[in-house]
Amino acid sequence: MATLSQRFNRNTGRIFGTIRAEWRELYGRYFGKIRRFDGNAEEICEQIIDELWTGDFYKTSLGHFDFFWMRDFGTVAESLVRLGRKKHVIHTLKWALMHYRRSASVTTCIDKHGNCFNAPMHAVDTLPWLLHCIHVSGYDLNKSERAFLEHELRKYTRKYLDTTGHVRPIKFAEMRDAVIYDRSAYAVALVGRMAYCVEQLGLQDFPYKLQKYQKELITRYWNGQYFNADRTTDAFSAECALFPFFLGVIEDEALAGATLDYIVDEKYDQPFPMIYTKQPDAFNYHWWMTAPFMPEYEGYTLWSWHGMFYLHTLRRFNRPEFKTQRERFAKGMIEQHGIFPEMLNKDGSWYYAPVYRGDPGMVWAGMYVDLARLNHRRAR
Repeated sequence: MATLSQRFNRNTGRIFGTIRAEWRELYGRYFGKIRRFDGNAEEICEQIIDELWTGDFYKTSLGHFDFFWMRDFGTVAESLVRLGRKKHVIHTLKWALMHYRRSASVTTCIDKHGNCFNAPMHAVDTLPWLLHCIHVSGYDLNKSERAFLEHELRKYTRKYLDTTGHVRPIKFAEMRDAVIYDRSAYAVALVGRMAYCVEQLGLQDFPYKLQKYQKELITRYWNGQYFNADRTTDAFSAECALFPFFLGVIEDEALAGATLDYIVDEKYDQPFPMIYTKQPDAFNYHWWMTAPFMPEYEGYTLWSWHGMFYLHTLRRFNRPEFKTQRERFAKGMIEQHGIFPEMLNKDGSWYYAPVYRGDPGMVWAGMYVDLARLNHRRAR
């Protein structure tokens, strides 16, 4: 049970953190500057990662996302560790856990003042990403942090899972947060990854195992070419198709090969990786994240995030197109603009909408440096 002080911190953090984030988004759209960095793709990304370190945590971008976002940090934490930035990753997690415990809740975002808030709403993947980061970084949890996380696991199970451990059909945010899914394959994959991390970390109060979610993905979502987006939509959506493989929840080479073949055959990697979906009308959207406010925000747009997940999956499964695709991504997505953009229009131009501008200098740039370094080591 949260104390009066914790409830106050949580409520005020939610209000001030959200207002500040929304203001920065609108200000960035009309007054923000997009910098260009010198160098090749790897050098550009290294400079971005250096500038995103605040001394306490990694910011999400050099633009309006100047705060900590658990999901974004989660996707890049393992790469940052491999790049020799483990101390920064550990410090970020310690800083985040301190503020989460102060507000008695794990939220999607924390601003530089320590305000914890959810954007655009509470998310099914926040706690899974936190536990993933703790696992891949080797973070040594103390007794109080363990107790807090086990309390959060109990809350999570009641809120997001039914009595059999399956994701409940309720509204929540996730990676493709413009869409209202019916239990997406991405959500199932993240719960599966959390189950694995819980076991590895020796945490209590989560009764389900990874194998449960592996079986669910194969039996309910796999269509022979890729994982369907959700229980009722058989359309392709990048995060749902890639994350079971990216996180190692599914390691079947034949399934991964079929998905990667589909992406090539259907030209989801054109003009460079990769397009979110070519079936945007198959999905239901939150009204404020679609036309006329943010048209095609998560539709035909080219997302650098998913380009990274795709390239890492190509490398993991030793696909022959990896080298060519990485070079195309470097030239079209990074070097063309002199920065690591959030996403681009399908013609490769910068995304602008009435209330939103694609953000520059994303923390995901660390995933590209990781890929480049791995490629250098392999070449030697």
